[in-house]
Amino acid sequence: MSDGPPVRLEIRGLTKSFYDVPAIDEVDFDLVGGEVHGLLGENGAGKSTLCSVLAGLYRPDAGEIRLDGEVLHLRSPHDASRHGIGMVYQHFRLVESFTVAENIVLGLGRDALGRGGLRQVEQRVAELAERFGLAVHPAAPVWQLSVGEQQRVEILRQLYRGARILILDEPTAVLAPHEAERLFEAVGQMTEGGHAVVLVSHKLQEILGHTDRVTVLRGGRNVGVGVTAELTPTSLARLMFGVGDDAPTVHEHRHDPPGEPVLALTDLHVQGDRGVPAVQGVSLTVRRGEIVGVAGVAGNGQRELQEAIAGLRPATGAVHIAGADCSDGDVRARAAAGLAYVPEDRLGGALAPGLPLDHNMALKSYDRPPNSQRGVLSASSIRSGAAKLAEAFDVRGARDGMPVSFMSGGNLQKAILARELTAPHEVLLAAAPTRGLDMGAAAAVREHVLDERDAGRGVLLFSEDLAEVLELADVVLVMFHGRIVGSFTKQEIDLERIGLLMTGGVTSGSNTVAP
Repeated sequence: MSDGPPVRLEIRGLTKSFYDVPAIDEVDFDLVGGEVHGLLGENGAGKSTLCSVLAGLYRPDAGEIRLDGEVLHLRSPHDASRHGIGMVYQHFRLVESFTVAENIVLGLGRDALGRGGLRQVEQRVAELAERFGLAVHPAAPVWQLSVGEQQRVEILRQLYRGARILILDEPTAVLAPHEAERLFEAVGQMTEGGHAVVLVSHKLQEILGHTDRVTVLRGGRNVGVGVTAELTPTSLARLMFGVGDDAPTVHEHRHDPPGEPVLALTDLHVQGDRGVPAVQGVSLTVRRGEIVGVAGVAGNGQRELQEAIAGLRPATGAVHIAGADCSDGDVRARAAAGLAYVPEDRLGGALAPGLPLDHNMALKSYDRPPNSQRGVLSASSIRSGAAKLAEAFDVRGARDGMPVSFMSGGNLQKAILARELTAPHEVLLAAAPTRGLDMGAAAAVREHVLDERDAGRGVLLFSEDLAEVLELADVVLVMFHGRIVGSFTKQEIDLERIGLLMTGGVTSGSNTVAP
């Protein structure tokens, strides 16, 4: 690895589409050695796609990438690595049973070991770790390492392979504050040696505190580049969320005033998958005839909160559904109390992918008449019931015996809604209900959500699409770092403040939303 002259990366007119929908559209971007360049944008802005093109995972449809004046045609991550571009993903890609050194040389071939074998690799890793302040034992098995140490292994792997450009994808999402500070100290060591670092983040304070320049993406386009020292949380939030002429529209819907509470959470605390707090003291209330929308950037505790409400994840605190105390209830008990649940993971969380549509439609009613009589299933009743639901909710593409995994996303979502909304319920918990759907399917799903509200039920809507929350919700809550940090009625909507709250640009003194 050589420090050499500072690297320079130039991107011009980069475009990448999926199913004819641009994920990035004529994006310009440049990066120079010795700088930390922040890449900022809300969910779906195009950050991951741009980085994946640079990492060789995707091939662009149009545009040009130049490295030190040379045009690059990156066909694989190996190509990117060969040119000194390395990416550290938010979700680590390590073999836990292997040691640090074994993970670092994994995939490089036997020649990577050299004459000294694994001991030589361990020595080189130890030298890199000391040089950049990335303390980790080269011979330690990965499963014994903390989250912060595992991230250091990922960074060391890229440095060992000669990366001069390092892309860090939401690097502090799983780190404790002291680990995050150590990470940024290491980043400082890298840039002093001429490396260039792309910091992908949605946290305004992190971007403002640890970058030299910032590029903001919105809707797949580059909407602004600036020197960090000249920017403020407010100016960045305006670029991210389009506050101004192209801001999301707040729609009014005429309906009766909300009634009594049908869902009440009190001081809910939930642990994440890695054993760290994901939800910290959330309290909220949803009333009959009301849609409460939760806005937030992905990874701020929304998934854990949804699963805790549904009974899928342990939690402390109180959960009341339609007046019943369900704090200790499981999934079945909460459904019986009146909760309908549409999770964000359709195939993994709501449907059995290998079963046909009629079996999936009966998952909540197979043990009751007419689908079951005295413990005996009625295949004809299950088929006819599914056919009626499919017709009522315009679910298409199903065939006898065909697994639902072959159906389109829009039809899967309508099938889930058909099953959940036709079962007795008082409140709908809907997570990212229109994600990945075409315009027609998304419009149909939104109409079902509004119909629930107008029928006198309560709706708790989670969506990473701020425009969707503003369109549907009567009350907008903002979630950040596992807390509810803001609450707005339709009349109180302040896009600039919502954007700042979503990204940590400002904080609220309370995480409790009054009933």
